[in-house]
Amino acid sequence: MAEHRSMQRGALLDAARSLLSEGGTEALTFPALAERTGLARSSVYEYFRSRAAVVEELCEVDFPVWAAEVAAAMEGADSAEGKVEAYVRRQLALVGDRRHRAVVAISASELDAGAREKIRAAHGGLIAMIVQALQDLGHEQPRMAAMLLQGIVDAAVRRIELGVAEQPDAITEAAVAMALRGVVRG
Repeated sequence: MAEHRSMQRGALLDAARSLLSEGGTEALTFPALAERTGLARSSVYEYFRSRAAVVEELCEVDFPVWAAEVAAAMEGADSAEGKVEAYVRRQLALVGDRRHRAVVAISASELDAGAREKIRAAHGGLIAMIVQALQDLGHEQPRMAAMLLQGIVDAAVRRIELGVAEQPDAITEAAVAMALRGVVRG
C-alpha cells in the first residue's frame, strides 16, 4: 500500500512538472493534476493539501537534483575559470529538461515562505560555489560578481526558452564568453 501511494505521489509530481513546464504556475491546478494522472480530484487532496504544497515538494525534490548536477560539472573543472564556465554551461544545458523548466516556472511565481526558503537554500549552495571560484580568480567583490553572473545565466535561460532567432548553442557560447571576459577583467 505504501509503495502504491509513493508511486501515485510520484505520478502527481511528474504531472505537476509537465504542467509547469508547459504553462507555468497558472497551469498547475488540482483538476489538471487529476486529469493527467487519472485520479479523482478528491484523491489529489489526499496527497497534497494545496497547490503550494505541490510546489514546495517539487522544490524539495527537484531543485537539489538540479543544483547537484551543476555542482558536479563545476567539480569536474580543474581551474577557477573552468568552474565558472561549467557553472554557466551546465545550467544552460539543463534548460530543455522538464525538471529545470518546472523549477524556473516555480522561481518566477508567487511562492509561500516554505517553498521560497527551499529554493533559496539550494540556490545559495550554487552561489556559494561560484563565489569561491570568483574569489580564486582574485575578484574584489566575488558575491556581487556571482549575482551578476547568475543574471547572465538567467537571461540566457529566458532567451533559449523563448526560442528566439539564435540557436541555443550560440546563446550558450555568448553567455560563456561574457561570463569569462567579465570575470577575468574584474
